[in-house]
Amino acid sequence: MSTTQFFQTPEGRRLAYHKSGDAGPTVVFLGGLKSDMEGTKAIHLEAWAHARGQAFLRFDYSGHGESDGRFEDGCIGDWHQDTLAAVDALTTGPLIVVGSSMGGWQALLLARAIPERIAGMVTIAAAPDFTEDGYWASFSDTQKHELDTQGFVELPSDYMEPYIISKRMIEDGRDQLVLRTPLTLDFPVRFLQGTQDTAVSTSTAVRLLEHAAGPDMRLTLVKDADHRFSDETCLNMIIQSIEEVISAE
Repeated sequence: MSTTQFFQTPEGRRLAYHKSGDAGPTVVFLGGLKSDMEGTKAIHLEAWAHARGQAFLRFDYSGHGESDGRFEDGCIGDWHQDTLAAVDALTTGPLIVVGSSMGGWQALLLARAIPERIAGMVTIAAAPDFTEDGYWASFSDTQKHELDTQGFVELPSDYMEPYIISKRMIEDGRDQLVLRTPLTLDFPVRFLQGTQDTAVSTSTAVRLLEHAAGPDMRLTLVKDADHRFSDETCLNMIIQSIEEVISAE
């Protein structure tokens, strides 16, 4: 479909990306924690964009996929810097931001940083503030001691080897929280959430909907859909949501 290219961020991180199409607005896919731009949703959306000539960007955060760096060294703020650098260097004009899981948090951070460029947003199992409300809130006293003394804890994953969660990720996450202060999304927004998601709860999706302010915001709960949200029905729903926010732009 497209070939992997690389660019360097102002912070000196070398990131991998795929860019295709030229008809605006540009659809930007933001992946989840420890996922990469070769995932089912990213590839499916690229094929959809290619078929209609839509400008499309997918990339790997530092420490993810083909980009340089180690996952263990990164944090939410680093990946926010990566996202800002990618859209600044690789796109022009309005953006439709599609964020999956941690990418949903990144989409919200992007909207807070450059609201003038966001024309619409779709999130899939958005996980805002999860370092605080998910990780830190669930850590035992033993895990908190490990974090303080050795600088990291290991958490099991349903999808791959254990996550290494660093003290830096937890502390930096507190500087990136979006559910504690006003969050204005002044453009069409579609939140998508599966009811069988074991990583992000429906209560998180409802909390985000209730907290954010905007003129055109909807939450769709999909019965029995899991965190991957990647079967044919879910993929079609993502595309339909993107097309809705583009047409409403």
